[in-house]
Amino acid sequence: MGELIKVGMADANICLPPDRITTLGLGSCIGVVIYDPIKKVSGMVHIMLPDSTKIQNKENRAKFADTGIEDLLANILAKGAIKRNLVAKIAGGAQMFAFSTNNDMLKIGARNAEACKSVLAKFGIPIIAEDTGANFGRTIEFDPETGQLLVRCVGKNTYYI
Repeated sequence: MGELIKVGMADANICLPPDRITTLGLGSCIGVVIYDPIKKVSGMVHIMLPDSTKIQNKENRAKFADTGIEDLLANILAKGAIKRNLVAKIAGGAQMFAFSTNNDMLKIGARNAEACKSVLAKFGIPIIAEDTGANFGRTIEFDPETGQLLVRCVGKNTYYI
């Protein structure tokens, strides 16, 4: 059994077997895993916001869907992944607080999920599993050897996607 590589909020990392990779406390944030199931190269990014072009302070590229996924893709390819093999799994994007308004700006979880899907589509990476939305947080752990993404939620059963 290898190490468990931790990805913090607005952070990204790469993982090879026998190691696994995890991120904690996905509320409205999205955990994006991109991996090559043949080469077993994987990476994870913890996305906080959908679009870096709408923010002045964008030094941390992992914070945003557009730049975080782009950088993760480059790093995975640099580690030997083959672009045509790549697939993705995503989790998170919850609506953690109830609002009595229809203001879409407050629906950050849904906006994060849509942005991640859009960026992955732009790079031609299919999403083969997704667990997004609802009103509860998630912690995820990915095993590049099996391709399984473990999802843990407080008060709910643990499951794989």
